[in-house]
Amino acid sequence: MERLSAGPLHILLLEDSDLDAELLGAVLDDAGLVHRIDRVMTRDAFAAAARTCGHDLVLADYVLPTFDGLAALALARDLCPATPFVFVSGTLGEDVAVEALKGGATDYVTKQRLDRLPRVIARALAEARAHAERRSAEGALREVNETLEARVAERTRALAEANAELKRQIEERERVEEALRQAQRLEAVGQLTSGVAHDFNNLLTVIAGNIEFLERVVPDDRSRRRLDMMRGAAERGARLTAQLLAFSRRQRLEPKPVQLNQTVASMRDLLQSSIGGAVRIEMTLQPDLWSALVDATQIELIILNLAINARDAMAVGGCLTIETANVHLTAPPARPEEPAAGDYVMVAVSDTGTGIRPEVLARVFEPFFTTKEVGKGSGLGLAQVFGFAKQSGGGVRIDTVVGEGTSVKVYLPRVAAGTRAPEVPRAGTDGAAPRAPGDRPVVLVVDDDGAVREITVTKLSEAGYEIREAGSGLAALQAIALDPRVDLVVLDFAMPGMNGAEVAVEIRRRWPGMPYLFVTGYADHAALAIDGAVGEDRIVQKPFRDGELEGKAAAILNARTGPSLRLVSSRPAG
Repeated sequence: MERLSAGPLHILLLEDSDLDAELLGAVLDDAGLVHRIDRVMTRDAFAAAARTCGHDLVLADYVLPTFDGLAALALARDLCPATPFVFVSGTLGEDVAVEALKGGATDYVTKQRLDRLPRVIARALAEARAHAERRSAEGALREVNETLEARVAERTRALAEANAELKRQIEERERVEEALRQAQRLEAVGQLTSGVAHDFNNLLTVIAGNIEFLERVVPDDRSRRRLDMMRGAAERGARLTAQLLAFSRRQRLEPKPVQLNQTVASMRDLLQSSIGGAVRIEMTLQPDLWSALVDATQIELIILNLAINARDAMAVGGCLTIETANVHLTAPPARPEEPAAGDYVMVAVSDTGTGIRPEVLARVFEPFFTTKEVGKGSGLGLAQVFGFAKQSGGGVRIDTVVGEGTSVKVYLPRVAAGTRAPEVPRAGTDGAAPRAPGDRPVVLVVDDDGAVREITVTKLSEAGYEIREAGSGLAALQAIALDPRVDLVVLDFAMPGMNGAEVAVEIRRRWPGMPYLFVTGYADHAALAIDGAVGEDRIVQKPFRDGELEGKAAAILNARTGPSLRLVSSRPAG
């Protein structure tokens, strides 16, 4: 505590001589200094007084009975270091004075020159005041520095937060802009695709109509075979336009409440046979799954399509996982194919394959974009998934890691709470309308080899049947789903994707009354014995022997009861 105020000068005096103490007081009185002296003579008394730090000045004799002045100086520097300390002694030599000043004394006065005492006191008090002001300034400076550092740190933190927020906003804007560009690109492609499909369908209508007219007047078989080939090409074009319309969200859908858990569970055998025994299938089906409002036939084709894509992404073996879940989305879509916020029934098809590279992921939903070899894919698979999900009121999301696998999640709108999916069979559908005398039975020929298919088609066409064609098992199922008026399906056994036996299983499941006939180059027919339902009368060996194909086809058709084919599913919808 510093006593530098304008009041009486408060002095701590260490002096054992009464005479010298009176003399000091007189000198101060003569100098006009208003003062108050606390006199002590022992070490303990000096320590107790110094400890209070309540004095403006310490005056000390050098020679004392119990301890010397240097000890008193050391004690004062320890207990009240800011208080000026002046020696007043009659025996203080030059060497001792120097040592005292080095020890922290402010000054010294000999008792022979007490006239100097007022000036020494004034100078000591001035120095003490200067020291106090300097310490105050240094303290203020330290405080300013500390607060400055805190302010700088706070400002730096604020700037870092602002910079991070700005960076986040820039990234978000870039993401939104990229999503907008992608949406605009897909929308433009969708509009173009829809227009092309519409015009293409018009052309196909003209072509197919004129083929029908020509068939009535063309007499020779060679010309009829040419017309059948033209009709088959027109039908393939119609299937292509159906996929294009699916992408552009213009296909015809019949959404109904569907229990996706039943749908997925019922497809296990078909999926296993379609993707092969080397791939393990796992299903994670959420209990109490909401009913989905979706076209039951189309969602089955979508799941099958995604499963085959997943199989192709896995070189050898691997695991295919199909998952269902109730999903509540709150975030806005990050990409145009993703669904808006809301409640959805999600079905996901995941694989442990190669994953999708970022540059490919940006284009996977574009029609005709494919990374497969020529002839191995049309590039319409995921485009069809995209269009179906969007037209149904949901969306698609792809999560992928290169080298680890891909998960395609299809989000479908849920049925309103409290509404259950009906567990009733699908409505009956006439397979072939009642035929007038002379009408030709309809035969669907399914073969991935175009040249072999042409031979099969030619033989059956020359036998008098109306022919439809499909280049794969999946295309055959889609064709029957679009128009099930088929009297007989002729299936090649060895086909990529779904082989003939797998297609037959699905046909029996969906259309149990529809007959089928296998054509195969395998000598061993045991692979075709599906649940014991196929015998030699349903198998034709390649190369065809004269009349065998036509004869077995005729036998199957003649064995049918009635002129029409009633198609009733044996399982609940969904």
